[in-house]
Amino acid sequence: MGNSPHTTVTPIHILDDDSLLNIFYLYRPALLDGDETYHTRLEGGKPWGRERWWYTLAHVCQRWRNLILGSASYLGVCLVCTIGTPVADMLAHSPPLPLIIDYVSKDGITAEDEEAIVLALEKRDRVRRIRIGVRSLDFQKLAMAIDEEYPFLEYLILAPSTENTSKVLVLPETLQAPRLRHFALSSLTLPIGSRLLTTAVGLVTLYLRPDWPFPTSTLLQWLSFIPQLETFAILFLFPLPYSDVEGQAIHMTNMTHITLPNLRWFAFHGVSAYLEAVVRRITAPRLETFQIGFSQQLTFSIPRLLQFLNTTENLRFDSATFQFGGKVVYVDVYLREEAETYALLLNVDCSHLNLQVSSVAQIFDALNQIFSPVEHLTLEHKVHSQSSEEHNEVDRTEWRKLLRSFSNVRTLSVEGGLVKELARCLQLDDGEPSLGLLPELQELTCFGSGDTGEALTSFVQARQNAGRPVTLIRR
Repeated sequence: MGNSPHTTVTPIHILDDDSLLNIFYLYRPALLDGDETYHTRLEGGKPWGRERWWYTLAHVCQRWRNLILGSASYLGVCLVCTIGTPVADMLAHSPPLPLIIDYVSKDGITAEDEEAIVLALEKRDRVRRIRIGVRSLDFQKLAMAIDEEYPFLEYLILAPSTENTSKVLVLPETLQAPRLRHFALSSLTLPIGSRLLTTAVGLVTLYLRPDWPFPTSTLLQWLSFIPQLETFAILFLFPLPYSDVEGQAIHMTNMTHITLPNLRWFAFHGVSAYLEAVVRRITAPRLETFQIGFSQQLTFSIPRLLQFLNTTENLRFDSATFQFGGKVVYVDVYLREEAETYALLLNVDCSHLNLQVSSVAQIFDALNQIFSPVEHLTLEHKVHSQSSEEHNEVDRTEWRKLLRSFSNVRTLSVEGGLVKELARCLQLDDGEPSLGLLPELQELTCFGSGDTGEALTSFVQARQNAGRPVTLIRR
């Protein structure tokens, strides 16, 4: 077609500078594509090497190069320092553009790359983003290089991969970044006296997975300085003694209450006492997604969590799915039955069905005011090995405590080995059906019901006789 006499070829060079700039502006890659998981978003999205998009365009011709470099601020043009980049040469022979430092690898990096990172970090007034997640024997050296003030830093993501768990990696107290908007810290610790979060008043994303616990009072002090926060995660992946947390809570009686009006996503993992100490001091009226992970513990006292959930405007639930099995019990709770994404995710680290049922029974009994409106309930059980069948005999009172938290359920779906458990639960000790459970139930669906005897049939018949019929579906 290019040689056809009817084809008109218009060279791009006839475009004026403003038109070219608009094209270049639209050509820029987005930091996030929109298809990332929350975990990927918290870690800064896909590789930042895409910020080198302008390199090729700048080599097309001198006009384009001058136009791009002359509008560097408008186009967001940056130099990218990453694995294998000859940073010293680049800094020596390139214009003084903003810097993006991105070193992510499951493997180690060379001594040359470590030197390059330190060299780039020294250009504090030019650094816009920092993301370092590599296996390094001397990550503390790199961490200590991130000190003093970075006046234009917007992203700071640090996640060292280290096998030396005996050494706690700590960021310098002197680190400040007043324009910081996204901060993710994994396997490192912020010192209690850190000024980073007390000066980053525009922070919208905070992800902390520390290597060492810090007092709840310190965390709350940090939160009080970042009212624009939209995404917040605090994950303790190590045992946290109850006594330590409760002792901290005693000294927090005079702390000011904190409102986070923009918080939409909140994740926590640790012991319930730590979460209680945090949520008793904060309010997040616009919260849309809440992830809660509890470490294994025998008892749960969560009155403050109930109060916190009651202050949210959006968390009103319609559907819940329990997944028992393995070493964790998961509960996905949805605003609507047809929703594809949960609004609340709860998981408890514990093995064996009896402990899992006991844990969630305590939690949902304490929060029954929040979950009583749920109309659709699903119970699933996945057995991965014969040994996992041990200790699976569950006290019927625990099942009943759990089901009483869902007094408005209209449809109940039960899968796998839990059908037999449900059949036992629906019988009283004298063998008579328990009519007090699930008073609004209209449909009961059982998958792989096996031998449930007459229990389910008796329950359905008793409900029919009481004028509250239930449709039993076996699949």
